[in-house]
Amino acid sequence: MRTGVLGGTFDPPHLGHLVLGAAARRSLSLDEVVFVPAGEPYRKADRELASTAARLRMVRAAIAPLAWARVSSVEIDREGPSYSWQTMVELSRDGGDWWFIMGLDALADLPNWDHPARLPAVSRLAVAARPPQPAHVPEAVQAAVPGIEDRTDYVAMPDLHISSTDLRRRIEAGRRPEILLPEGVRTIIEAEGLYRGPD
Repeated sequence: MRTGVLGGTFDPPHLGHLVLGAAARRSLSLDEVVFVPAGEPYRKADRELASTAARLRMVRAAIAPLAWARVSSVEIDREGPSYSWQTMVELSRDGGDWWFIMGLDALADLPNWDHPARLPAVSRLAVAARPPQPAHVPEAVQAAVPGIEDRTDYVAMPDLHISSTDLRRRIEAGRRPEILLPEGVRTIIEAEGLYRGPD
């Protein structure tokens, strides 16, 4: 079994997340991709998030049409901050081949994560390479995590300019995100009044 894990706050989950999961699946011949919403994302502790329950529902709605994707609430169910290396240890207990899927920006930030060397020790890294960015491990990351290059695979991905931050701003300003959000996610956002600005 070959499994990829795509974690994030998913606040909200959008088309870019689904494209990244699909690109990793294709590039690495993955059997499935597990989407893992963060419970307490310590790297974003200064920002107010939609509730864990709402983010979990949105991720489930986003991947509902995808036979190769599933959701894990492992980080939401676990008390305390969400550390990716702990998640990979827990998910990979039953064996198989595992990849942690991330973008080049997350890879560059890896030295600031909790015990950064532990993540590539328990799984391979699937790093999205969007043109025109070169597919490489930054020198600072190589210095902080020796041997990381041997544990890294690159995933070709189209250069999509989509971010959860921009989508929240669009919704707060009263602009519809249209096709940038899966239909099920749009329905939840509208029903629960998420990301709206003050009346």
